[in-house]
Amino acid sequence: QVQLVESGGGLVQTGGSLRLSCAASTSIFSITTMGWYRQAIGKQRELVARRSTYGIVNYADSVKGRFSISRDIAKNTVYLQMNSLKPEDTGVYYCYANRGDDYWGQGTQVTVSS
Repeated sequence: QVQLVESGGGLVQTGGSLRLSCAASTSIFSITTMGWYRQAIGKQRELVARRSTYGIVNYADSVKGRFSISRDIAKNTVYLQMNSLKPEDTGVYYCYANRGDDYWGQGTQVTVSS
């Protein structure tokens, strides 16, 4: 069982920045893939960024060059640095982990005002 706790969401103006954090209840060395998904109202949940334990990183085309995923192994935490935010980035952001099974955090709201 892996518990994930997100933090760092909030309200920001267009062009602003936020950093999301996801703290895992276990060593992230044991987790195959960790990442972030988001879901806007009326839309399906979509991948934002993910990083495998082998260092392979994937980003959604819509966030490339603006968002960056990183991790702090000592803190068992994964981060999502979001720069140049746009109104279309608004949604609930979920931390995701796979260690055989899929695990999700409770979500954190990000709202970008125009």
